[in-house]
Amino acid sequence: MLRAAALLSVAALALAAAASAADHHKAHRVTYSTPSTHPLRTAIMEPYLFPSDQQAQAFAVARGTGATYARMAANWAQLVPATLPSPGFKPSNPDSPGYNWGALDQEVQAAETAGLTPILDIVSPPSWALKTVRRDVKNTPKTPKINALAAFAHAIATHYDGSHGAPAEHVFQIWNEPNLSLDLNPVSPKTYRAMVNAAAEQIHRVDKENFVVAGALDPFKNETKRFHAMAPLAFMRKLLCVSAGAHPHATCKTPVEFDAWSHHPYTFGGPFAHARFADNVSLGDLPRMTKLLRAAERLHRIVSAHRKIEFWVTEFAWDTKPPNPTAMPMKLQVRATAGALYQMWRSGVSLATWFLLQDHPLDRDPYQCGLYFYGKPIGQARAKPTLTAFRFPFVAYLRNGAVSVWGRDATSTKQIVTIQRRHGIHGRWKTVVRIRSNRYGIFLANLRIAATKQDWLRARAPDSGTSLAFSLTVPKYPHIGPWGH
Repeated sequence: MLRAAALLSVAALALAAAASAADHHKAHRVTYSTPSTHPLRTAIMEPYLFPSDQQAQAFAVARGTGATYARMAANWAQLVPATLPSPGFKPSNPDSPGYNWGALDQEVQAAETAGLTPILDIVSPPSWALKTVRRDVKNTPKTPKINALAAFAHAIATHYDGSHGAPAEHVFQIWNEPNLSLDLNPVSPKTYRAMVNAAAEQIHRVDKENFVVAGALDPFKNETKRFHAMAPLAFMRKLLCVSAGAHPHATCKTPVEFDAWSHHPYTFGGPFAHARFADNVSLGDLPRMTKLLRAAERLHRIVSAHRKIEFWVTEFAWDTKPPNPTAMPMKLQVRATAGALYQMWRSGVSLATWFLLQDHPLDRDPYQCGLYFYGKPIGQARAKPTLTAFRFPFVAYLRNGAVSVWGRDATSTKQIVTIQRRHGIHGRWKTVVRIRSNRYGIFLANLRIAATKQDWLRARAPDSGTSLAFSLTVPKYPHIGPWGH
């Protein structure tokens, strides 16, 4: 009797093992397909390394993050004569004596060589191009003359049209954070509308396929002794002449000419956190900005030669602990990074720009939000786990008895992505399903699998490697800002 029981027990174990093996084999056969979606391209902004003696190496490292764009400053004041009149100088003619394109050309060429598309950000007007305005107690005037900006926009677009000895470039951003008095003073949506329209008209006149980016707004309303900023949604409504409320309507007759709207959704807390005050826009508030942008399109407040106005993020990040002792702990920051990319994508964002490539030296400035710890040369810098979260973002959430997963493989191409699960921190990884990503490398699925908060998931894909493990237990993010304060 005991021998028979033992045999039955062995048989039961064998059947269980066979069933487990069959389930494992079945998991390998299950492949989800991802429908067509908008893309999520990534970019790097690195104001110190790109125009430096480490330039070529820095751009190569940036391309290795999976980024396909690089945001760089087209510093107007550094490209033109310091004073006028200057013999033979014609502001709209890029070949005039007095224009100095050398350093920017070198930077642009290095980006192109590395396989990155430059986003040329027009900033910092020369003193002779400033409009005379009442001096503000907080900041010196920074309002450019509209005609001077138009002439410069024509010159830079012409210089980079592919026939003037420089690479052909087509993406131009008009200003940085114009709702902040440190960048545009006085802060005026009406003035910024005139700036964007004047620049865009000239840039599109050179080549109608050129791409103009507007906005790039600071996320918070602020009143400090040093500067002030208008809340981004309030600025955007006045710029686009769209009323507030559930049923927006046009409030002026002048449309704005651009091809992509940009924002800088710096956030206190995790990737879905909301700003505390009305009309501010952190990551959790991006759908409100998307809604306003689409309302402006429907009301014909935006002019563009392209089929649809894109929504971009041209700057965001969090510092890490280490090295910043008051920043978000690394394990939370890397999870927040993947979650932020997901939140941006599901809010309609098609390009996300990380600030910075590596931490800055503490004696230079306080930013410790790089994808790499500080190192010189950059090629020897040590990668943070944040790099993996940025290059191969993956998230998984328990929802209504299923597990919702999303990610983007590092190649941004069609791939078969393997989803694996483990139970607890020390469990073994087992394949759950496979997902076929779409042409942009986006993969998503709602998995009907038995899972608990103790489970972790990860993704693997050819040429992408393995994503960071993502816990189904949602942590509580501390109310820590992007720079740790």
